[in-house]
Amino acid sequence: MKLFVLLSRVPWPLEKGDKLRAYHQLKGLARKHEIFLCCLSDQKIHPQAFDHLKLITPNIEVVYLNKFLIGWRLFTALFSSEPFQVRYFYQHRAAKKIEAAISKFAPDHIYCQLIRTSEYIKNLHQYRKTIDYMDALSAGSKRRAASSSFFEKWFFNEESKRLMNYENLIFDYFDHHTIISKQDLQLIYHPKRSSITVIPNGVDNEYFKPKDSIKKYDLLFTGNMSYAPNVASAELLAKEILPIVLRELPDTKLLIAGANPAPAVLSLASNSIIVSGWMEDIRLAYLESRLFVAPMFNGSGMQNKLLEAMCMRMPCITSPLAAAAFDNATNNTICMAVDQEEFAAQIIKMLKNAELAATFAIAGYNFVRSGFNWEHSTQLLNETICAQLPFTE
Repeated sequence: MKLFVLLSRVPWPLEKGDKLRAYHQLKGLARKHEIFLCCLSDQKIHPQAFDHLKLITPNIEVVYLNKFLIGWRLFTALFSSEPFQVRYFYQHRAAKKIEAAISKFAPDHIYCQLIRTSEYIKNLHQYRKTIDYMDALSAGSKRRAASSSFFEKWFFNEESKRLMNYENLIFDYFDHHTIISKQDLQLIYHPKRSSITVIPNGVDNEYFKPKDSIKKYDLLFTGNMSYAPNVASAELLAKEILPIVLRELPDTKLLIAGANPAPAVLSLASNSIIVSGWMEDIRLAYLESRLFVAPMFNGSGMQNKLLEAMCMRMPCITSPLAAAAFDNATNNTICMAVDQEEFAAQIIKMLKNAELAATFAIAGYNFVRSGFNWEHSTQLLNETICAQLPFTE
């Protein structure tokens, strides 16, 4: 079929979770369908992005958003009930370009990622449509409010309320709905939420492979280091967990690796903490570290960093919130901790007991290899998109 795909960002380079998910889904879908990829962008795109994406489809259009209008729409959002992020990404001129591209391509189906793109698609009743919620964004915003300053607390609580309403409202405009985990599905409060298809992320098992290597670091945390939940996790690990570990294991080294480190992350660098920033090959970070630690207490969705670490046969310690996105994961697969003292205790135990660390590493590796791959995930998405439903115009 002819499939029109609308994304809120250009899905390359792969430094963010939504980009990673979209990129691998596009690769899989392009094997079965003719794809027109349309991406919104509020900035200049990476000079190599088109080279990578044209290997998937020659039909690509980037619709640039006017930054002045972004600011204006965010201001007027104060007097609206729409989520701020929906206001951020929607512009009338962009809508006209997208509608023109759709009309010219004449797709059999439209697939859009994240509810922030849905305003462009929702009223095109003549087409079948699928929305990928990806995460329960309302729940993620609510969690961020809990640990925010006064103004930020108001903003994230307000955004959470708006997102919850919008997640329910937008449901009825689409034929099919997907989401990343059962945990997130339960946080979409629509009476027909059971019809949402859970499509987990995968991991490239051929790219992320375990190898024998010299370990330079004891602990590792990776991710997009400008993303607030990652920043909070890095600060918690560096400021509250690591000092407890250092009291017993004073030579412990922590590597924080990932794109666009925020000033708060850069300031964590010390004799015990290395902040690398962007790495051309993130596999080196996994190969050179003994233990992956992800104290994630904010955000939503599935943590790709954990999938990659387990696929590299690294023992992982994380929060119950992050682990819950992995169906059937147990405390024998991923070691879980609920606060800084427990994180530190588990880290010390793993660093002192190589046999225990190896047990978790092997269990996590087998768990990911058996249940998480992009081919299976994309096949499930393809079946969802192609499912026949009664069509009403």
